[in-house]
Amino acid sequence: MVTAHDITDRVALIELPLPLVGLTSVNCYVVRGADETVLVDPGWSSPDTDRTLCEGLDLLGVDIRSISRILTTHHHWDHYTQGITWQGELGIPVHLGREDADSIHAWRELDGAFPRQVDLLRRAGADLLATEVASIPVEPHEAAMDFDVPAAWIDDAEVIDLGGTTIRAVATPGHTRGHVCFEVTEDHLLLTGDHVLPRITPSIAYEREPDRRSLTSYLSSLRIVTEMPRHQMLPAHGAVGGAAADRAAELIQHHEERLEVIRDLVSRGRSTAQEVAAGMTWTRRERSLHDLETVHQMTAVLEAAAHLTVLADDGALVLAAQDGIDRYAVA
Repeated sequence: MVTAHDITDRVALIELPLPLVGLTSVNCYVVRGADETVLVDPGWSSPDTDRTLCEGLDLLGVDIRSISRILTTHHHWDHYTQGITWQGELGIPVHLGREDADSIHAWRELDGAFPRQVDLLRRAGADLLATEVASIPVEPHEAAMDFDVPAAWIDDAEVIDLGGTTIRAVATPGHTRGHVCFEVTEDHLLLTGDHVLPRITPSIAYEREPDRRSLTSYLSSLRIVTEMPRHQMLPAHGAVGGAAADRAAELIQHHEERLEVIRDLVSRGRSTAQEVAAGMTWTRRERSLHDLETVHQMTAVLEAAAHLTVLADDGALVLAAQDGIDRYAVA
């Protein structure tokens, strides 16, 4: 059964399936004006997605031929790749945040499933984990996935006039370098992508061309959302509704608490991101690092490294590299 319904007169939602364990759907939004209709985050390229999208558009009374462009919050497959498929098959142009360009090109230029993360893990003192990650092959479906450059790049504060409906791009780097939220200004809605989610904290370490200061960017981007108190949150995953600013404030508080935990662990002698991550719990189930599967261990260690970078930049910790490993001490 296809889930598709109006949120306002201007914005509707189509829930799309995902072939992922623990993340089974993504919210695609249809934004309508008098002159244009656009899609936001049309999902993971697959026959199931294609069929669900077409059925959802039919339920909403939207002719696929009326869609003028596809906007994507970021380049991850569950948001971007069906758009690239339709760009190729139907000629509907895809727009993507400009700062995601490096990761798009990295899919063509770098070998392996996590090429940059391997070196970052070694700097984090996680040599064994780095070796395990280096051995992870690119999945067959990844190699065959529609993944190409967009037709156009989106810049911060860019405004799209659909005719009585205005979309404003809000650059929110962190989850990826080029992540963008979309404000539907007349309805005070914020399509938050993976930047602000209702139940989970987005990863800041899962990018083809990662940013060492991703957490700094993410926290700054969350503060932008806290300054939008009237806006309802329309996330890419999970239930819609609730104040985007309130959830952004909760996420800031979560990371502030994590920063305090990490500073305390360093004060008690843990000096590398690997050691710090091993002293923490992860996910809502509070699992230990070694209870996580390899890829999730990788993201945990790299998120610990990002928190350590923030603390060092703020002067709370001192960074010293020894034998190619980043080690931290209390300032």
